[in-house]
Amino acid sequence: MKVKRYLASTSKEALRQVKEELGDDAVILSNRKTKNGVEIMALADAEMSGLVDIPTALPHGAQMVKSEKQQPAAPVYSKVPAVTQELIEPPKATPEISVSLMHDIIAEIHAMKTTLEDQLATVAWGNYTQRKPEKMKILRTLLDVGFSPQLSRRLVDKLTPDFDYEQSLKQAMAALTSNLHTGASDEMVEKGGIYALIGPTGVGKTTTTAKLAARCVIRHGADKVALLTTDSYRIGGHEQLKIYGQLLGIPVRNIKDTDDLQLTLYELRNKHMVLIDTIGMSQRDHMVAEQSAMLSNCGADIKRMLILSAASNGKTLDEVISAYQNDGIFGCIITKIDEAASLGVALDAVIRRKLMLHYVTNGQKVPEDIHAANARYLLHRIFKSSPGESAFTLQDAEFALIMAGKQDEESVRSNEKSFAGFHHD
Repeated sequence: MKVKRYLASTSKEALRQVKEELGDDAVILSNRKTKNGVEIMALADAEMSGLVDIPTALPHGAQMVKSEKQQPAAPVYSKVPAVTQELIEPPKATPEISVSLMHDIIAEIHAMKTTLEDQLATVAWGNYTQRKPEKMKILRTLLDVGFSPQLSRRLVDKLTPDFDYEQSLKQAMAALTSNLHTGASDEMVEKGGIYALIGPTGVGKTTTTAKLAARCVIRHGADKVALLTTDSYRIGGHEQLKIYGQLLGIPVRNIKDTDDLQLTLYELRNKHMVLIDTIGMSQRDHMVAEQSAMLSNCGADIKRMLILSAASNGKTLDEVISAYQNDGIFGCIITKIDEAASLGVALDAVIRRKLMLHYVTNGQKVPEDIHAANARYLLHRIFKSSPGESAFTLQDAEFALIMAGKQDEESVRSNEKSFAGFHHD
């Protein structure tokens, strides 16, 4: 039995191919949409007749290909002489057995196809590593320090082919430095303005608010700084910021709604810096939209500063950024770099999503444990210490298997969008 596979941009075109090659009586076993269009698995009528002699045994969804003017196909067993027809007619239970058999055959064909594609991809990857061993070493280094496969592949593809490992590493670091956008040193404190610190729960928004307020108090004085909080849900949330405010000599106001925020900001219009500590909530919470609406409708130019935890994994960071980026993000601050196994995961998200990084924090001390972001220093810190063996370290065979896998259509689109402006020195 020879099952043939047809790919076309439309179902009509795929059916035309089936008719041309297998005839009008061809049996369609399956059809599905793929990233390239429509895929049809078909079988010639003669092949189907050899497998089972009754048309009712076709798999669920299978059908005979017929032209518009052609009469309905006569049952297959009508072609058999009358003398032998009674002998070959199966019992009533046979159609169910045949349908099951056909489904098993199709499933086995798909399994063989997947296995063959995986094996070919692994062989191709092995040949690539033999031809370009230095690039593979760089790729492993990038993955080991926390960068995503998507960013690592894109970066390695742009490296100069003839460079050795050290030269390639320097070129990779230069490219990463160019694409990690950081604000000017203490830009927020120098320029002032109204800033709302947003982000999920537990990332350190309240402590970071206090650290920024302390830096501004040192530079401009306590009378030039104001602290606001919308955190009236979390037990002790307002009190925690109030304690920081008392230590810094700054009053802390609690905001209830949009009108309250608008009135308060008008009263504080002469302040150099106003910091708003927002409610911590999951990026999947519907209240994220409500909070965004409150910040947008108060009539003031509030800059949103997204707080990202370096201790989060890459998928979580991507989800958080997606939840908040639609409403506009002025910049971001990476917290808890002292708790993260590698800073590469957080920097990877910042680079891919093209965010402006202003500060990083590495502890609870106010205001000591906050530092203006420096791209060259942060990347040098990542590559300076080589990670040790852990449960998440890939062995050679595992590394080849993962990297040989194909990217799906969504990943390709995301890759092209994320790196439309990617460049290196």
